[in-house]
Amino acid sequence: MRPELFRVFDIGFPAYFGLLLSGFLFATALGSMWARRIGKDPDVIVDLGLACLLMGVVGGRLLHVIADGYFWDYVHLCTDPTKVNWPFNEQECRALVPSGTNIGLGDWYPLGNPEMVPRGVWDAQNKVCHPARVDCFAWAKFWQGGLAYYGGFIGASLMAVYLLRRDKFPFWKAADMAGFAVPLGLGFGRMGCLLAGCCFGVRTDGPLGLAFPPRSPASEAQWKLHELPSMTEISHPVHPTQIYESAISLGIAAFCLLYVHGRKRYDGQVFVAFLGLYAIGRFLLEFARADDRGGLLGLSTSQLIGLACVGIAIAIHLRRNPQLPAAPPAPAA
Repeated sequence: MRPELFRVFDIGFPAYFGLLLSGFLFATALGSMWARRIGKDPDVIVDLGLACLLMGVVGGRLLHVIADGYFWDYVHLCTDPTKVNWPFNEQECRALVPSGTNIGLGDWYPLGNPEMVPRGVWDAQNKVCHPARVDCFAWAKFWQGGLAYYGGFIGASLMAVYLLRRDKFPFWKAADMAGFAVPLGLGFGRMGCLLAGCCFGVRTDGPLGLAFPPRSPASEAQWKLHELPSMTEISHPVHPTQIYESAISLGIAAFCLLYVHGRKRYDGQVFVAFLGLYAIGRFLLEFARADDRGGLLGLSTSQLIGLACVGIAIAIHLRRNPQLPAAPPAPAA
């Protein structure tokens, strides 16, 4: 587990984003080669990829803030930090940390040592740690972690519709490209989740179980469930759902590119295959996850959105498949 690669202005560059950017580069390169092969301008795909990356981060962050169970924490960080409880003991809460006003690479600060401030404010009566200051922009700090895939997918899709129409690029052909490029990038991104320790699974005693280090999201969740005496303990082994989803995504990418794309009967079929297969795989995988994700009616947010995606995939297939029989004409009055 390696959540950060380096720090600048005391802002860590998450390993998750390193893997996400790697996946983006591979997916964009693959999409550009595809565009050149069909006689289209590959620069359109590069511009599309950059715009979708930005909107994907925005959409992913917004869905996380709204639906992952932390909405009121972000509200209280701006209005009343004493209503926010941090999982630190007294010593950790009072520990001095960099204020974030200097440039640093790891533990090296070339412009001089940073100003050190207490991490939080210790509430001796309730024995909890509160944030030391108001932060009305905590909800926007995506680099501190917290992105929801489906939010990113929705945000990127809206941007793609706008740009493809503006550039007069065949929409459903581009959607087919996304059908193998998006799961390829997602396969890399989920390995970034593994490095960050997020998106972990339920406990298991099987041979695939992974134990995460102290203070990891898995340790924190098990401590809250009273399965560990402290967050400073190594977690119990859990299902590596990050690896499972990475494998599922890469498998979908290979299937859509190597099998469906060469046999498609209509433009958009590759996208339909990706949308339906990923939604089903993610729906089932959610039962093995144990991190906080929010939900309704006993289903997680991703499962609810996945059901909608399956419905959309079926609707697109019924509408665009030329081999399906046409509806009979209405009888004359």
